[in-house]
Amino acid sequence: MEPFGYRAPRSLAEAIELLASDGDPGPRVLAGGTDLLVRLRAGDVRAGLLVDVKRIPELAGLSLDGDGLRLGAAVCAAEIGEHRELRETYPGLVDAVGVIGSAQVQGRASVGGNLCNASPAADSVPALIALSAECVIAGPDGSRTLPVESFVTGPGETVLGRGEILIELRIPRPRARSADAYLRFTPRTEMDIAVAGAAVNLTLGPDGACRAARVVLGAVAPTAIAAPAAARALVGSRLEEAALARAAAAASDACIPIDDKRGTAAFRRKLAGVLTRRAARAAAARAAERA
Repeated sequence: MEPFGYRAPRSLAEAIELLASDGDPGPRVLAGGTDLLVRLRAGDVRAGLLVDVKRIPELAGLSLDGDGLRLGAAVCAAEIGEHRELRETYPGLVDAVGVIGSAQVQGRASVGGNLCNASPAADSVPALIALSAECVIAGPDGSRTLPVESFVTGPGETVLGRGEILIELRIPRPRARSADAYLRFTPRTEMDIAVAGAAVNLTLGPDGACRAARVVLGAVAPTAIAAPAAARALVGSRLEEAALARAAAAASDACIPIDDKRGTAAFRRKLAGVLTRRAARAAAARAAERA
């Protein structure tokens, strides 16, 4: 592993200045480091400077109010999983965060880092998109906000420019009779990467019929992808078997998978449909409890 510098700024302005500095290799953000340090040791990436952002207040905060959740990009996964109100309000997001690595990894890993790592199989990303989450980004030219689905542009690639940093994620508070769920399939029960994942967020009417839905798939395309046809198959139904079958078929059709050592493209398409069906049922059951 090549030598690198280390800085731990305590302000956002200092972090942006460090990240905008010249160098070959250039600076990299260190949040949890659970992916970055492994890749540095393996020689897959290089860094002249690691900028540790855990001490910056804007990235370390977590607040939930009437408008929704403001989640600092460096808040660790363990803090999310232990937060009682988050488990009740965003159970699907907690589902996703809870399967990132081990308990030890979750003490360091962050949802912001999971997003910025830009893996097609990142567990938190489908859950965030299903919840209509937004990214707040700061850089030398000021700040900007964009939907999570626009943040990752390809495997390992994001919209972040030179000197820019993800500050926080903003997630609206769920509507009445709404709930979410996330499910994935892995070859092993723990410490593995998703072969496919599905997040479903839906709203039920007073009569139990689905009024609105979002279906988002992970690990079946270069980035997490929405499956609007699968969502449309659920809307207007009471999640009868016929509606779930249509949603599953539409989810499978939305996939753009690859063959690799963890699964074939055909297997991923099948899984996407199965997981969508199961996640929709789980989300509906949770939403019914909120009625």
